[in-house]
Amino acid sequence: MTKTIAVIRGDGIGPEIMAATLKVLDALECGLEYDFVEAGMVALEKHGELLPQATLDVIAKHGVALKGPLTTPIGKGFSSLNVALRLRENTEGAYLSEGQTLSDDGETGQSIVRNTRKGASRIVRHAFDLAVRKGRRKVTAVHKANIIKTASGLFLDVAREIAQEYPAIEFNEMIVDNTCMQLVMNPWQFDVIVTTNLFGDILSDLCAGLVGGLGLAPGANIGNGAAIFEAVHGSAPDIAGRSVADPCALLLAAAEMLDHLDMTARATRIREAIRAALEAHDRVTPDLGGSGTTESFAEALVERVRV
Repeated sequence: MTKTIAVIRGDGIGPEIMAATLKVLDALECGLEYDFVEAGMVALEKHGELLPQATLDVIAKHGVALKGPLTTPIGKGFSSLNVALRLRENTEGAYLSEGQTLSDDGETGQSIVRNTRKGASRIVRHAFDLAVRKGRRKVTAVHKANIIKTASGLFLDVAREIAQEYPAIEFNEMIVDNTCMQLVMNPWQFDVIVTTNLFGDILSDLCAGLVGGLGLAPGANIGNGAAIFEAVHGSAPDIAGRSVADPCALLLAAAEMLDHLDMTARATRIREAIRAALEAHDRVTPDLGGSGTTESFAEALVERVRV
């Protein structure tokens, strides 16, 4: 059985790390077929727009996309491509586009923080379902309900209610500032963390730092009808074309994609291959302390996933 996914090669180092990632996926014999679409600078040059409707239509058609890093031109009139493509709960929490005001004298700024029971329920239930699907044992709800008693308090209340529906999963709750300290001092205590968008934005970068930086951090944007998987780092135009880009973040995003497609065993093989190659220091790229190339590192991984 085959599954077609949309693939956006991306800008800068995007095509290089995407080629490496697809090489590993092909070695896993996942039965995937690729429908290549364009966004970013390549799309702007070819079609006169950064995000063609045809690209969005293909993503909607297949329901799954693997995306390389994109470059948004600097200057007025260009909004972030990455934000436009991502399926996140940015309509609630601290990331509301409405309600941000500045007084006429410039002395007072105001921003609304609003959570709804519906929105909180969606993300909390997804966290518990993810824990069940991946065999995780604990979900930690991160909040600031002691100070932001209404918006954050509602989120915590919803988390407590939904936790009762999953008796096999341990539920823990933690204030966000303590969570930051605990992640640094004892990250092994955490399994799945669920929180609102601002806290999640901060904690995800902290966690990326714990494992080696954004170059090793994957991202998954999962909505009701589509899911987009990506490396969270940028397009790194300064090293584009030099074959030194580390493909780990996109490979790990591809592993998240395989989990989403119920190919968990193959996803595990990608993660184990990366771990083994890093431990053996086998053909790793310069950012990982080696002298390998993007292609040689991909070959090292291909050899391992085929075993």
